[in-house]
Amino acid sequence: MKDIDRLYGYKSLLTSRHAVSSNELTSTLGISIATLKRDMARLRETLALPVVYDRLAGGYRLAPGNGRRELPGMWLTPQELVALVTLQHLLSELAPGLLGQKLAPLRERLSHLLHDIDSLGLSQRMRVVLAGQRRLPPQAFDTVASATLQRQRLRLRHFNRATGERVAREVSPQQLVHYRDNWYLDAWCHLRNGLRSFSVDALERCQLLPDQPALDVDPQLLTQATQAGYGIFSGPPVARARLRFSPQRARWVSGEQWHPDQSAHVEPDGSYVLELPYSDDRELLGDVLRHGPECEVLHPPELRHKVAEALRQAAQRYAPKTKPA
Repeated sequence: MKDIDRLYGYKSLLTSRHAVSSNELTSTLGISIATLKRDMARLRETLALPVVYDRLAGGYRLAPGNGRRELPGMWLTPQELVALVTLQHLLSELAPGLLGQKLAPLRERLSHLLHDIDSLGLSQRMRVVLAGQRRLPPQAFDTVASATLQRQRLRLRHFNRATGERVAREVSPQQLVHYRDNWYLDAWCHLRNGLRSFSVDALERCQLLPDQPALDVDPQLLTQATQAGYGIFSGPPVARARLRFSPQRARWVSGEQWHPDQSAHVEPDGSYVLELPYSDDRELLGDVLRHGPECEVLHPPELRHKVAEALRQAAQRYAPKTKPA
């Protein structure tokens, strides 16, 4: 029996009654007295479980009056273990200095916790790959996170990659979003008088305004503004896209959720038709192009035209160049 299975067995036996004899524990778990004693020492000293041997009751039991009645992190489902490993990796991948002093105790606790329960080799058997992660300015993230949690305004300069412009503005942070391996700030922009989303890595200058409390947007309005459309772009939906994927690509896409408000059906030939709302077509356009000839935009005409034009321009780049006469 593996360590993790045996420790689960202890939990089941020790919490089911007042005391469990050594004979019952060794017989049920298929272990020796020496192993039982080592496990009891580990439960007490390493995992801080208040297990004691009661001579009057003739067995092991959990000490009364102690607030801790289970092993820290021991009784986790496989999904929770995956979440822990993912969280540990995410913390370790944050840029150097990024909330370093604040997150160090949490990283240390997670490492200790996973070490205690890692008889299955989670750290060696699970790997989290962050693709497309952009480098974060540590000071900017720290300032943005502090302002968001402390409900204070920010003065910042944002670099718009699409236009090449740099705009100074004052914002009231609402929430930080980790999306596709990058961080975004949803905030009320006092310059534009509306909700906007900013890539944190595109904030070149951030200044906390301690004397200016942040404006709080109604949570329902915030959800409608930031989650109604496809992807990271905020704003109310302007259209619903209808996409048809080839029967082969449908084997993957049919299992994906592109948007909470999506609808889909499978056609007789096995094609997969997906419909979803969007407020800004830039991210959706990129995802459609990623599937190449395996995806066709059926509606709306404007999105279909943009995809066709992008494919035409891409094909021109690969067209054979004619040699001068």
